Amino acid sequence: MNSQSRIGVVAFLLFLGCVPLANWMIGHVGAVCVPSGPCLVPVAPGLMAPSGVLTVGFALVLRDIVQRFLGRGWGLAAVLVGTALSVLVAGRDLVLASGAAFLLSELADFAVYTPLQRRGLVLAVVASATAGLIVDSVMFLWLAFGSLDFLAGQVVGKAWAVLASLPAVHAARRLAPVPA
Repeated sequence: MNSQSRIGVVAFLLFLGCVPLANWMIGHVGAVCVPSGPCLVPVAPGLMAPSGVLTVGFALVLRDIVQRFLGRGWGLAAVLVGTALSVLVAGRDLVLASGAAFLLSELADFAVYTPLQRRGLVLAVVASATAGLIVDSVMFLWLAFGSLDFLAGQVVGKAWAVLASLPAVHAARRLAPVPA
């Protein structure tokens, strides 16, 4: 296995690890835990979000890296395996929200990333993650809580994770100048 494949496999495994971590965090990690609701973390002054947002933001970028290093088939496989894992690890009250939001947001990420990746990796990652985090935020909040009260926090929290991932994206561009 060459170094590009090894990096792709590590990104694939990290991506899959984000799924149970996000589901666990939403019920266990936060500055405040809402009764019968999510645990919240501050993402900006006066702005709170369910704690899984940070992990989901990283997942969106990791899926792009999987595709960059292993190809579209592996990128789609990551989405499908991640969706199944999301449904398996989510609490009963979050199964539909977690599975549907994960599947649709990762497919939106894939749809935006794939045509843009040859034009510029950073552009593709930022544009696709933005599409994915908006879809994920709206779908998850609406299906899980019947409300978009935390939408701004969700978007900002995931955007922070995407921005924190940009150094890894720059490194990926150097290691894999051409998509697999």
